[in-house]
Amino acid sequence: MEDKDIIDLYWSRSEDAIPETEKKYGRYCKYIAGNILKNPEDTEECLNDTWLSAWHAMPEARPSFLKAFLGKISRNLALNKYEEIHAKKRGGGEIPVLLDELQETLPGKSDVEGIVDQQALIHVLNQFLSGLKAEERKVFVRRYWYCASIKEIAGQYALSESKVKMTLKRSRDKLRAELIKGEIAI
Repeated sequence: MEDKDIIDLYWSRSEDAIPETEKKYGRYCKYIAGNILKNPEDTEECLNDTWLSAWHAMPEARPSFLKAFLGKISRNLALNKYEEIHAKKRGGGEIPVLLDELQETLPGKSDVEGIVDQQALIHVLNQFLSGLKAEERKVFVRRYWYCASIKEIAGQYALSESKVKMTLKRSRDKLRAELIKGEIAI
C-alpha cells in the first residue's frame, strides 16, 4: 500500500490504518526502537505507542514523508522510555555514550541565553550532512540517528571498528567546526 493511501486511512479514521502501517513500517520502527531500548518487551511497547501516537497525530498533521514521520515518533518514544527506565540507573549503556560523543562536538554549554533558533540548527545540520561523503554520512546517521553500535556499523558497511571510530571522530570534528563557523551555541 502506498504512503498516501495509508495516510488517507488515518484521516478517514479507518481501523485498517494501524495494521497497514505496521505491515509496511513495523520492521523499520522496530529497528530504531530496538537499537535504543535493547529489550524486546520495551521495544514492542514502544511500537504500540508509535502506532497510537500516529493515530492521534494524523488528523492534525498530514506528513509528507510517512517513513520519516514514523521513525521520528519511534525514536523519540524510545529515547523517552530509555530515560524513564534508566532514570535511577545512570551510567552504562549506549545512549549515554552517544550523548557524550556529541556533547564534545558542541561549541558551548547549554543555557537559556545560548539556545539558538531550532531552524538555524537544522539548516547547519542539513548542510553538514550534505557536505559529507556518502560513507561518512551513512556511518554518522547510523550512529547518531539509529543509535547503532560501532560493531554493528562496521559489520553493515564492511569496515573495521577502528575505521568507524575514526570516521565518527572526524565527522564530529567537522560538525563542531560548522557549528562554530555558524556561531551556533548549544
